Amino acid sequence: MTKVIGLTGGIGSGKTTIANYFAELGVPVYIADDGARVVMQLDHVIKEVKDVFGESVFENDVLNRAKLAEIVFNDKEKLAKLNAIVHPAVKKDFEVWLLQHKNYDYIIYEAAILFESGRYKECDYIITVTAPEEIRIERVLKRDNTTPAQVLSRIKMQWKDEDRISRSNFVINNVNLKIAKEEVVKILKILDIKQNQS
Repeated sequence: MTKVIGLTGGIGSGKTTIANYFAELGVPVYIADDGARVVMQLDHVIKEVKDVFGESVFENDVLNRAKLAEIVFNDKEKLAKLNAIVHPAVKKDFEVWLLQHKNYDYIIYEAAILFESGRYKECDYIITVTAPEEIRIERVLKRDNTTPAQVLSRIKMQWKDEDRISRSNFVINNVNLKIAKEEVVKILKILDIKQNQS
């Protein structure tokens, strides 16, 4: 049976870069954020979002993700409401994807909020990607049109690294990409050994 390897880390930790490297090495990768983008276009999800957040987060019937993010990342209650709509839909999307990859020994499920959403319970192993806060902020500022204060507020909404690490099987410190990639290769070797033993 295909093993699910959860891959997580805070905003700006570079977990998507690490996920892409797993993919380069031949491991199928499901990116939960991409799954969320897909399900957010489904009629029943759009209807639920409109019911909870109103028409103001839509422009010509297209969801304004930036506007929605601004609302939910400043309000834990609204974030929980959005997650209650999106997570079940992403879960179904992932289950279909997993069936399409059932011939692989293991796959990567990449999600920023793997622990917060409870999805970690469905993973066989968990990898946490870390980086110092100042590096994470710098990366997000380069990537997104945002401010340091906005990045910090998103960091505060997520679990702390030490909480993630305490529940993880592997940790990749992603400051130097060459060293981080070497860690990926080591993890794959360990997973291969575990797979052959099972």
